[in-house]
Amino acid sequence: MAGPEDEGPELAEVPPPLGYNPSSWNQRVRVAVIAVAGVLGSVYLALFQWGLIDGVWDPLFGRQSEQVLLSDVSHRMTRLMGIPDAALGALAYLGDILFALAGSTRRWQYRPWLVIVFGIDVIPLGIVSVILVVLQGTVVGYWCTICLVTAVVSIVLILLAYDEVWSCLLYLRAAWRRTESPKAFWWLFWGRPSEAAHQAAEDFLRSARAERRAQRRRDAPRASSRSDA
Repeated sequence: MAGPEDEGPELAEVPPPLGYNPSSWNQRVRVAVIAVAGVLGSVYLALFQWGLIDGVWDPLFGRQSEQVLLSDVSHRMTRLMGIPDAALGALAYLGDILFALAGSTRRWQYRPWLVIVFGIDVIPLGIVSVILVVLQGTVVGYWCTICLVTAVVSIVLILLAYDEVWSCLLYLRAAWRRTESPKAFWWLFWGRPSEAAHQAAEDFLRSARAERRAQRRRDAPRASSRSDA
């Protein structure tokens, strides 16, 4: 059976308030590629925490990385989560890759649940990663170069992902106002096609389409003057 993505004539539709499609492949592939660096770094650190390698390479802080990974804070995280914190980070980055590559270029409308799950995986978990790195210096008293790199990766991923999540949340808010029905909104959230979902999307996109038409009218005289020159 054809899904909503197969029915939509304009998968590259631009949601407000952005001037670009936050669900485009260009946006999401960048997230996936950068997240690969997070997976590789986290897996390497997890191998040490599991005792599968003898040491951790660190060009800046030397053996401080090992002190961080074997610290009481790290052990408490391992007991709480059941796996080393670095392994948990690897799973989170792997989730970033999978959720970034799932769905069409209009998934902010057709699969809101997917965008929200993607946002939860990237944004809150990314913030936790940064906090844990800060704790290294303030609580543990040591630093870890690869940990710092993965924290930077998390920050970059947040910056790349927030626009799609924000657009999706704005669409869901507009859809709720349009439907005012918990049942209709529930099915819309899970991507079930309906007339209510279609009308909510059309209302949401109307302002963005009007703005693009107005922008083209403003740009037309400048383009004409350049060609005459």
